[in-house]
Amino acid sequence: MESACKKPKISDEERLELAAKLDKDLDQFINSLEKRRYTEGWPEDRWEEEMAKHPFFTRKAPEPGEALSPLMEGLQQLKYDPEENTAQELAEAYKDDGKFYMQHKKFRLAVLSYTEALSFGVTDSEYRAVLYNNRSAANFFLKNYRSSMLDAQKALELKPDYDKARWRAAQSAGQLDKFDVCIEHCDEILRKDPTNAQALELRKNTLAKKTTKERDARKMAQQERRKQEQLERTIDALKKRAVQFEESDALTNEKRLKPRLAPLEDFMVKADGNGVLHWPTVFCYPQFLSTDFQQQLSEECTMEDVLINLFEQPLELDKEGEYVPHKLNVYYENRLAGKVHKVDVKKAIKEIVREKTFYVYDGTLAFFILPKDTKHETEFLNQTRVPLRLK
Repeated sequence: MESACKKPKISDEERLELAAKLDKDLDQFINSLEKRRYTEGWPEDRWEEEMAKHPFFTRKAPEPGEALSPLMEGLQQLKYDPEENTAQELAEAYKDDGKFYMQHKKFRLAVLSYTEALSFGVTDSEYRAVLYNNRSAANFFLKNYRSSMLDAQKALELKPDYDKARWRAAQSAGQLDKFDVCIEHCDEILRKDPTNAQALELRKNTLAKKTTKERDARKMAQQERRKQEQLERTIDALKKRAVQFEESDALTNEKRLKPRLAPLEDFMVKADGNGVLHWPTVFCYPQFLSTDFQQQLSEECTMEDVLINLFEQPLELDKEGEYVPHKLNVYYENRLAGKVHKVDVKKAIKEIVREKTFYVYDGTLAFFILPKDTKHETEFLNQTRVPLRLK
C-alpha cells in the first residue's frame, strides 16, 4: 500500500503539457501589463555621469559643503558616527581619508583629515607618530615648512627610530634655513645608512648654504659698521663747520640728512677719508623752470669752478646764449627769513655754507642761477617770499 504523502509520478507527456501551459500563462500575464515607457533610469547620454554620483560607484569624495544624497549622507553617518565607532575606528576612518586626499594631491584636505584623526586621542604612540608624519608630508607639499618640521619632530618624539619622519624633518629644516637642525638630522640618517644619497646631497647643499649665509652676514655687518663710521665722521664734520639746518634735529636724525629729490636720494652728504664734505646739490634755472643736479659736489670747489663745469657745454634751453659763467649771478634762499642772498662766486662751497644766513634743507644745497642784469633776474629778486615758520 502506497503512502498517502507520496506524490504520483507524472509522465513525460504530462510534463510537456504542463510546461506549455506555464509558458502560455506567462505570456498572458506580460501582455496584460500596462504598456508604459520607463522614465526613472539614468539618461542615455549621461549615464556615466549619473553613475559616478552613486555612492557605490563614485571615485571622487564629496567636497566640503557639497550637498550629499540621502544614501551618501547615511553612509557618512555610519562611518563617522561616534556612537557606532570606537575612537580607534574613527581615527582610522579619517586616516584613510587623508591617504585618499594625498593620493589625489588634495593636501589641505589631507591636513584636515589627519588633524581630525589625531583629535580622537588614540594613545598608541606608534599610530600617532604615523599620523603626525603623514600630516607633516601634507604640510610639506603645501610649503608650510614650519608646520611640517614641527609635525615631523613630534613624530620623532613618539617614535625616535622613525626614518621617514627624520627625513621629512631634515627637508623642512633645510627649507627654513635651520642649517644646524637639518645637518643634525642628516647626520643621524647617515649614521644608520652612510651611503644614503639623498641625505648626503642635502647635507652638502645645506652646509654650502650655511657657509654662504654666514659669509654674507659678516659682509653685511662689516658694511653696516662702515656705514655707521661714515655717518659718525660726517656728523662730526658738520658739527665742526657749524652747518645750519632748517630741521633742528638733522644731526641726530639720519632721515633728515637724506635728500628727497629723486636724482639725489641715494647721495646723502658724506665726509671722505680726508674729512672733506661732498654735498648733493640742485641748481635751479627760474627763467626756464628747470634744474641741474650734482650728486657729490665737493666743498673744496669754488662756485666759479662749478659754473665753468656746468656750462662747459651750452645750456640747451638757452637760445639767446646768456648762460656764460662770467655773465651769471648765483643766489641761495633763506626760507626762514623769506630772503635771497647773492653768492660770491669766488668763494668755496664750504665758505658759502658757513654763512650765517645759509640753511640746508632736506640735506641738499640749493642755488639759483640767472643771467646778470636781465628782466628774469629782476623778476626773481622781486618775488614775494613768505618767511618759513617752523613749529
